Amino acid sequence: MGLCGVWRGLFGALLLLAACSRADPLAGTQPGEHGRVVRVIDGDALVLDTGQSVRLIGIEAPAGPYKDREGAPFYTESKRMLEDMALGREVQLFYAGLTRDRYDRALAHVMTTDALGPDLWLNREMVARGGARVRVYPDTAGANELLLAPEAEARDAKLGLWKTKAYRIPAASNLPEPFDKFQLVEGVTGERLSTDEQGASCELALADSALTLEIQISAAALCQTPVGTAVRARGYVYKGKLEIAHPLNLEMLGRD
Repeated sequence: MGLCGVWRGLFGALLLLAACSRADPLAGTQPGEHGRVVRVIDGDALVLDTGQSVRLIGIEAPAGPYKDREGAPFYTESKRMLEDMALGREVQLFYAGLTRDRYDRALAHVMTTDALGPDLWLNREMVARGGARVRVYPDTAGANELLLAPEAEARDAKLGLWKTKAYRIPAASNLPEPFDKFQLVEGVTGERLSTDEQGASCELALADSALTLEIQISAAALCQTPVGTAVRARGYVYKGKLEIAHPLNLEMLGRD
């Protein structure tokens, strides 16, 4: 072998080593079951050929119709997005904490594993394509921080649900009516308020807004957020309070 051949061999070996050492985004999670996707329920839930229902963690897709309730805006498009990526494909589940919810659904990151298309981390793809928003729960928070950047890119590019009026992020000082269920809002923090709500550590006022941020014990460090901090908050809104259950659900945007 000539000198050029030696160098080509070394260069190829280095590329292979770099590829093998590339950080696995799900390295900190626990590998779970394999199965083939036979049904997509909505943009964050599917069913495997084993009969196991799966809820994709770290994301919240528009809810479908239920009893007398109509489907949320962009529900059909979000469901179709996941169907296009996942239906009929082999996948592996990866657990990031709690593995089952009260409905016996598997709570997992889901990765395609067959040769029918590119390897897709479905949770990430749904937020990257604008089919869902990030929502972090304390008991399934592993790898969720990696979902925020692709969501931001999709939002800036007005992809998927972000191009619709229903999902524009309002200012806390100018909230639409009604403003309830899972929401995102941007505002500026005011004073810290005490609370007697079960499971809560404190409440943070938002400037010029009737909405307050209810900081759960699982995110108690956020009670130290300085007054005047511009934030983007995400959580369930009920009776004028937005619940913050994990630190990732309150993004710091800087000082006002």
